[in-house]
Amino acid sequence: MTGFGQGRQGRNRPDGSARPLNEAYDTALLDLDGVVYYAGGHAIPYAVEALGAARAGGMHLAYVTNNALRTPDTVAAHLTELGVPAEPADVITSAQAVARLIADEVPPGSRILLIGGEGLRVALRERGLVPVESADDDPVAVVQGYGGPDLPWGRLAEASYAVGRGLPWYASNTDLTIPSVRGIGPGNGAAVEVVRIATGAEPKVAGKPLPPMHRETVLRTGARRPLVVGDRLDTDIEGAFNGGVDSLLVLTGVTDVARLLAAVPEHRPTYVARDLRGLLVAQPEVAEGADGAFRCGGWTASVSGGALLLDGEAGAADGAGDTPDPLDGVRALCAAAWTEAGAGASGLDAGKALERLGLA
Repeated sequence: MTGFGQGRQGRNRPDGSARPLNEAYDTALLDLDGVVYYAGGHAIPYAVEALGAARAGGMHLAYVTNNALRTPDTVAAHLTELGVPAEPADVITSAQAVARLIADEVPPGSRILLIGGEGLRVALRERGLVPVESADDDPVAVVQGYGGPDLPWGRLAEASYAVGRGLPWYASNTDLTIPSVRGIGPGNGAAVEVVRIATGAEPKVAGKPLPPMHRETVLRTGARRPLVVGDRLDTDIEGAFNGGVDSLLVLTGVTDVARLLAAVPEHRPTYVARDLRGLLVAQPEVAEGADGAFRCGGWTASVSGGALLLDGEAGAADGAGDTPDPLDGVRALCAAAWTEAGAGASGLDAGKALERLGLA
């Protein structure tokens, strides 16, 4: 098992853990959309039961989101309704991270032009800052966070006026998209781009995968052996990499196996699981053979002629004649692809290998 603080070194294969992850780590830092619940707010299968079992086993659960719109109280209430009891203190948002970043750089009681929603307003006040609505209200800085699908265009113009006058500009996060029950919509990053185009300025950003969010999370949770759990390579897993901590990718959200195989080093998770039940079990080792092939469970992965190859041996994992676990095949393929790709994204043909796993 990779120890706390080793994430920055990158990896060329998923790690194994002889202990269940909820015993090997003291705190799970969980993303929400695509991990705990779907965009419509309904719990992902097995999430409620798995989180309950992890908590009962002594693991602290914290929920870390780039969405700056909702307050921690609102998020905690939603989780509790789903059957995952949570307190507001268990929720860490990019609004809190950016508010701390601003408070560290401006005098107490400063006026801040707020372009966003209630979550950002509450976070600013928590830090002793005063949200204002206009560039003419004498703000000392501008902060921009997701304001929901009905954010008026005039709010972006207001931000542009203030930034154009030379005020420092902060953004909770720069996720270009956000999932909704109707599909994928523009996220805060898309709104940030509008202000960037209008002003030519660059904001200071707090959210995942950047260090201010990791700092906020550690400060609020007191985690000593944290495990980041997420579904996105470019926010959750890269954030863990930047923070030097281990990560678990669950395949219940936006990342599919093909994207995982092509991941650059900072997007490679420590562990891979189908869903949050992966918190409750040990993780198998991926072993490299003398022939350069990689084996996990009953699967063997290798590279030949620019393609990933996969062989499975029925009964090899448990001697009972059962088909090997497809996820072990994914782990073996990751090792082969990441080793072949080195520091760059893999261009290997994975089509036949994924067909063999039923994942094409």
